[in-house]
Amino acid sequence: MSSYTARRLPRHTGVAAWNAILPEAPAPAPLAADATCDLAVIGAGFAGLSAARRALQLNPGARIALLDAGRVGEGAAGRNSGFMIDLPHDLQSDDYAGDTAARDQQIIGLNRAAIAFGQAAVDEYGIDPAYFDRCGKVNGAAGDAAHAHNQSYAAHLADLGEPFEHLDAQAMHALTGSRHYRSGIFTPGGAVLQPAGYVRGLAAGLARQVALHEQSPVTGIARKGPDWQITANGHRLSAAQVILATNGHLESFGIARGRLMHVILFGSMTEELSAEALTALGGAPRWGVTPSDPMGTTMRRIDTGQGGNRIVTRTCAEFRPGMEASAAGFARATRVMREKFDTRFPALKSVRMEHVWAGHLCLTRNAVSVTGEIEPGLFSACVQNGLGVARGTLTGIAAAEMAAGATSDIRAFFEGEDAPDRLPPAPIATLGANALLRWKEHRARRE
Repeated sequence: MSSYTARRLPRHTGVAAWNAILPEAPAPAPLAADATCDLAVIGAGFAGLSAARRALQLNPGARIALLDAGRVGEGAAGRNSGFMIDLPHDLQSDDYAGDTAARDQQIIGLNRAAIAFGQAAVDEYGIDPAYFDRCGKVNGAAGDAAHAHNQSYAAHLADLGEPFEHLDAQAMHALTGSRHYRSGIFTPGGAVLQPAGYVRGLAAGLARQVALHEQSPVTGIARKGPDWQITANGHRLSAAQVILATNGHLESFGIARGRLMHVILFGSMTEELSAEALTALGGAPRWGVTPSDPMGTTMRRIDTGQGGNRIVTRTCAEFRPGMEASAAGFARATRVMREKFDTRFPALKSVRMEHVWAGHLCLTRNAVSVTGEIEPGLFSACVQNGLGVARGTLTGIAAAEMAAGATSDIRAFFEGEDAPDRLPPAPIATLGANALLRWKEHRARRE
């Protein structure tokens, strides 16, 4: 198959809060004329930006074009929790641990390579270091079952020889200002991002050497002789090679159809906390807590270095094959996030939620990415399984190395993955997935 037409374009619900709290970005430069390049990267999120940067490292003189349907920081990269996690973090398990110790050690090595890649980009492009804070994170637990997950995960980390620190209820209160948590596991190796600030800084650095075209939705890709012809904004971009870094929207082009699970997650962000609210809250000025139960609630507190003194809540999920949040799901998530926030911070019940949003993530049943050569000269760096910051970085690196013919452990990992499993028929998949998500959310309701 040498012709691909987009059946749908990305559409987002709510404001990408991480981007909204940053200074206004420079005006975009959409594709406004026919052009030619050596490599076209479609999608300017973590995967696409990492692919472009790795391609430049491998071929410094290459003519690279980077296209995005919207603005950098407005898509999924500006709608996540901002954790770049080094340790195993399997969202389909009960406590994040993988199948075997050997597999987990492999994943840790890859994730740390992604973190090093991101840190090098911060240093090279002069990105604000507050946007890429290597401060580690905490797995928080409120109930007995979640506390048991924490104990199990700690034992697994000990077996792997990984450092961690047990936090009791008092230590969790000192960190977060909340008495909601019974325990926590602090791990020092990850990074906590202002995700929109990081990707905008990465894009700005790349734009010195790469043609960056925002607001340029790609509607078609077709083989024309030895090259590929990309259609965007009514113009033609000819490229010798193409990398699709569109995550779940890979399926919009007819690729991996019937094999991708599209899930919407929701987030909210408070208004800037007043001096009185900060005094009532207490705790540290910047922290990140992921739930020990993967279906629990992620919480972050940020400070002025990352866009203001605010608290971010992220929870609730719905399976949406159309890749857009439903009105009912958005309303439910808005209500639940408010309840979760008030439970954790009863002294802040008068604080307003300034932003509420939905973000799209993509998974496969067997937790593999879809990264590789689709046909000669056309590559994918897609399907991050809810781990977009680290996994997206890695898939972008791998796709760029495949295009350049370079070898590495990262490339070998993705080339060694199985194909994604096929999903049940649409009605069954949708009903079954949403029922399972609701049951898991209920089970993790305290979290």
